Amino acid sequence: MDQSLTKSDFIGHDDHAPAAKRSWMFARPDHKTGIVSWLTTVDHKRIGFLYGITALFFFLVGGAEALMIRTQLAVPNNTFISAQTYNEMFTMHATTMIFLAVMPLSAAFFNYIMPLQIGARDVAFPRLNGFAFWVFLAGAIILNVGFFHKAGLPDVGWFGYAPMTAKAFSSEFVGDNSTDLWVMGLQVLGVSSVVGSLNFLVTIINMRAPGLTMMRLPVFTWMTLFTAFLIVLSFPAITIALVEVMMDRNFGTNFFEVSGGGLPILWQHLFWVFGHPEVYILILPAMGIISEILPCFSRKPLFGYPIVVFSGAVIGFLGFGVWSHHMFTTGMGTVATAAFSMATMTIAVPTGVKIFNWIGTLWKGHLMMRTPMMFALGFVWMFMTGGMSGIMHSAAPADAQQQDSYFIVAHFHYVLIGGSIFALLAGIHYWFPLMFGRKVSEKAGKWSFWIIFVGFNLTFFPMHFLGLNGMPRRTFTYDGNMGWTSANQLATLGSYILGIGIAYYFIVMIYTYFKGEKVGRDPWDGRTLEWSIPNPPPAHNFDVTPTVHARDAFWYEKTHQAEIAAEKAKKAAEDEAHGGIHMPSNSWFPFITAAGMLIGSLCFAFHYIPGAIVGLGITFFGAWMWSVEGPGGYHLHPTKSDGDASSASH
Repeated sequence: MDQSLTKSDFIGHDDHAPAAKRSWMFARPDHKTGIVSWLTTVDHKRIGFLYGITALFFFLVGGAEALMIRTQLAVPNNTFISAQTYNEMFTMHATTMIFLAVMPLSAAFFNYIMPLQIGARDVAFPRLNGFAFWVFLAGAIILNVGFFHKAGLPDVGWFGYAPMTAKAFSSEFVGDNSTDLWVMGLQVLGVSSVVGSLNFLVTIINMRAPGLTMMRLPVFTWMTLFTAFLIVLSFPAITIALVEVMMDRNFGTNFFEVSGGGLPILWQHLFWVFGHPEVYILILPAMGIISEILPCFSRKPLFGYPIVVFSGAVIGFLGFGVWSHHMFTTGMGTVATAAFSMATMTIAVPTGVKIFNWIGTLWKGHLMMRTPMMFALGFVWMFMTGGMSGIMHSAAPADAQQQDSYFIVAHFHYVLIGGSIFALLAGIHYWFPLMFGRKVSEKAGKWSFWIIFVGFNLTFFPMHFLGLNGMPRRTFTYDGNMGWTSANQLATLGSYILGIGIAYYFIVMIYTYFKGEKVGRDPWDGRTLEWSIPNPPPAHNFDVTPTVHARDAFWYEKTHQAEIAAEKAKKAAEDEAHGGIHMPSNSWFPFITAAGMLIGSLCFAFHYIPGAIVGLGITFFGAWMWSVEGPGGYHLHPTKSDGDASSASH
């Protein structure tokens, strides 16, 4: 079926581009602007946007849960919330922040930025990419059903230590289904993560632009690759553990039931075999973002690029060999404790190497202190602080004293908020002009940085002293004579300042989306290929597939314009001779398949087997229809004039 494209079909074009070039920048023939287009989209940029909006929503939800926790601890013997609600809040806060905020926000950047950085028109499997998002949303819904149902919220901690997940404990205070919802939600989220990661692996390995060798890849793309490998290799461990919990709870097995010969410590080993690589799943994308921002605003190439890449690979490899440093107090024995202690000290080396390379990048650079740079420098400083306290925990005697104290809470928040969140906020500022064609006000952006920076440090730095003074974590109140009141009040005050800073940050972003200063392409004088296209990017990304000649590909293009123009003209003629640019068409079936998983998982968690069977049937129907749908798609002919541009048959 042939469909004509007219000027009204153009989207995201660069007003400063010549008229002949604007004819390339049109919408896809099956592009709609309503909700159907979002439910059926396979465009990696739209899917990245969906991940980002959903992750930011849950980031605010997780922040609200954190404020409830801090309000309860503001004064001794507080009754703001009950002990049971407190248990539910710290369980959901950590689960939400890790699985529903930081991971999907990283996935948003993976989806949106990575294909642009490698010169691809989309990911390798566009419909599978859409399926990964809808499955993620299904898992998020399952985890949060307890907010709206008498089943209640899980109260087992994000770590779900056995035997607290046994029915005897989970049914004592809350609905019998709360832990089942937690188990099923995490399993569904695992499907999304693994499917998405396999897609990213294939995309990076097979779909790079000509000339883009592995050692020319942007560091953010390298970190995407390493993170995808970590997810694919580590998630089977947590999947096995969750299946065993499900079997214990619903089918009478005894994997973790002591009365039946089970071993609760088995859960800890399986969980932390996943849980420690998970730490690097959260931080490696942040390191990739920082490695893009610092060179751009230092006006010089990344110092020690091969070492930065290699250190990321070493972090990923060693991350699988340090899981038991979370278990120094479980009685593993001196040999195991010594081995994991040494491995933990070793993994600090490649992390330190990255920091020295970032400092080398800054050294004698022409620094531009824009808002993304401010957040990036904040990341470096606070991640170093969290890393130094982490090295302390590699010594088992010190860890034995600090274990389950607020010192640990301070440590991992400096790593995951001072680290991951600051880098992700930097990335939003940095790529916002690319995504939406508008630039955030520097004054407003820097105000948001300083409010967040002050609030964060005021919240979490006093927790180091609370921990050293013996305050245990996961305790909903304390007595006034313990000497913890002042530090808790400071931390609670800081948490509200931090909340105000985050709220202000998002208000600024929303305002910028509608009213911000419009900018042309490449407002930062970027280094990488994503800055070489109009903003917002057109559906097909690149007019012609770029040929890469150097590591900083776009900087090379700017200094060799005649050479690049001749290459693009030749490539455009070749594309037209082969039928134009092929793009995938939208599809309902990823959404339908994910909806079946949502229905089936919810019904199984509530022990409604007929509904679970129906959900399974919908899943299989969606997958079968997906498989017989065929490759589909359409061809774009951008070399034609505005009125003549047309598409080939679907």
